[in-house]
Amino acid sequence: MSRNKLIIGLLVILLLAVAPLFFSDFRMNLLGKFLAFAILAVGLDLIWGYTGILSLGHGVFFGLGAYCIAMYLKLEASTGKLPDFMSWSGLEEMPWFWVPFGNPFFAILAAVGVPMILAGLIGYFTFRNRIKGVFFSILSQAVVIVMVTLFIGKQAYTGGTNGLTGFRTVFGFPLSSPSVKLFLYYLTLVVLIVAYFLCRKLVNSRTGKILVAIRDGESRVRFSGYDPTTYKVFVYTLSAGLAGLAGILFVLQVGIISPAMMGIIPSVEMVLWVAVGGRGTLIGAVIGAVLTNGAKSFFSESFPDIWLYFLGALFVIVVLFLPQGVVGVFAKAKQKFAARKVVDEVYEHNSLHPKHHG
Repeated sequence: MSRNKLIIGLLVILLLAVAPLFFSDFRMNLLGKFLAFAILAVGLDLIWGYTGILSLGHGVFFGLGAYCIAMYLKLEASTGKLPDFMSWSGLEEMPWFWVPFGNPFFAILAAVGVPMILAGLIGYFTFRNRIKGVFFSILSQAVVIVMVTLFIGKQAYTGGTNGLTGFRTVFGFPLSSPSVKLFLYYLTLVVLIVAYFLCRKLVNSRTGKILVAIRDGESRVRFSGYDPTTYKVFVYTLSAGLAGLAGILFVLQVGIISPAMMGIIPSVEMVLWVAVGGRGTLIGAVIGAVLTNGAKSFFSESFPDIWLYFLGALFVIVVLFLPQGVVGVFAKAKQKFAARKVVDEVYEHNSLHPKHHG
């Protein structure tokens, strides 16, 4: 990492660290939610930007992670009783698969592990059969439809379309407490920083170079003696784990998870975050997630009747005029500046030494 990039990164971290001093509790909570989204976006950039795997179903992994931690929070809020939505649905005793989620550590492990296991299975059977490109994207959307239908249909076990909410405490601490909200914000920021630098280390390693090679020419990688399936399953599973982690932090700050949040539309929006920021950059994924959701919040508050048109216009502008995203704009500006500097140096050299042009 260059010195300039390091300085910029540290400035961004500093700004995010001091943001709670200037924001209200509501705005801080909103920014914390955006940072949770950024964790997911970093993982999505790993598979799409670096490996060329376009997943339109990452909302499933996000939702599974969110539901796992929500089950623990709901059981803690129920204080040993049957959760209210189960009673309303006619259940008289706790379902067996809910019981382990009374342990917060099991819930956290499951929130990361379940999405990774599902992604590993999907990845293995699809990538082994060389399903890729638009066919994989369609398959990922099919997984979304199946999971959303399942969660809505099993209302007695999942809360149905209402999802899970009504959380009060986490590890015994009240979620409504300002100090707990502040802690969750900084926890999300720390997790995002760690996830970013770990992914940065991965893409700069030999494995990262193979992932890029798979994106640019999978057949050539296979002919070179590497097995693309292994690498694709690995990075897809890792990305799902990051999505589950994002789901944990999202629920802790927002206080609700429903099947609508793991549907096709949210899954497509997640891809747009990476596209807006700049795919294949990692930092672009972070910028895109925060910028896009910030714009969504601003437009919906300022123009409640027509905010969707503004958001749609933003996406159209990015696709047509900023194909490399926000980060790509700065990269092009830097290249033009460097090229102009070279031209100026050559002109100055020629002016001082005219004899070279006799």
